[in-house]
Amino acid sequence: MTERTGGDARRRVLNVGGNSHEITLPAHFSGWQHLLLDIDPAGQPDIVCDARELQRLDGATMDAVHCAHNLEHYHRHEVRRVLAGFLHVLKPDGFCEIRVPDIGEVMRQSVARGLDIDDTLYESGAGPITVRDVIYGWGAEVERSGNDFYCHKTGFTPKAMIRVLTEAGFGTVYCGSGNLEVRAIAFVAKPTPFHLQLLGIAPPPES
Repeated sequence: MTERTGGDARRRVLNVGGNSHEITLPAHFSGWQHLLLDIDPAGQPDIVCDARELQRLDGATMDAVHCAHNLEHYHRHEVRRVLAGFLHVLKPDGFCEIRVPDIGEVMRQSVARGLDIDDTLYESGAGPITVRDVIYGWGAEVERSGNDFYCHKTGFTPKAMIRVLTEAGFGTVYCGSGNLEVRAIAFVAKPTPFHLQLLGIAPPPES
């Protein structure tokens, strides 16, 4: 593991598997110190590290973890280890934001549209994405890089995501889906009013 950090922003977000600083984070992280962690040094991450080894980092140092289309690159039993690493690096009032393909919706659309596994599911800025690409990993990237860590090794639905985050020990979990994607926000404990406003989450009804 190698680390190269900089910046002095008050709040810190660890971008796990984000590939490159050129890939922007969601707007709610604007002004935060962005620390990029990736297993591949090619994108010049601040921290070169396998996400299964996050326990080697200092604990309780991050206000948030952002993990977009990375968690599906680990076997199901390894996901628990990655999430334990998220909890390790997060502060007590921290949260993680996770985005993964919605495999349930991929299956539903494939059946409804009569798609074969190598048919185009949708068009992206990088070109057509097939059903196979979403389930097993973007074939062009896997072939070009020669690295099997770009392969997809597990899948999620909203229900499965809620279950795995709850079992990992997150205190509060919000989860939704859309555009073939599951998006989850999980808090170590309970969200503060600051977090609810930051993330556009409706406050829970008063009892």
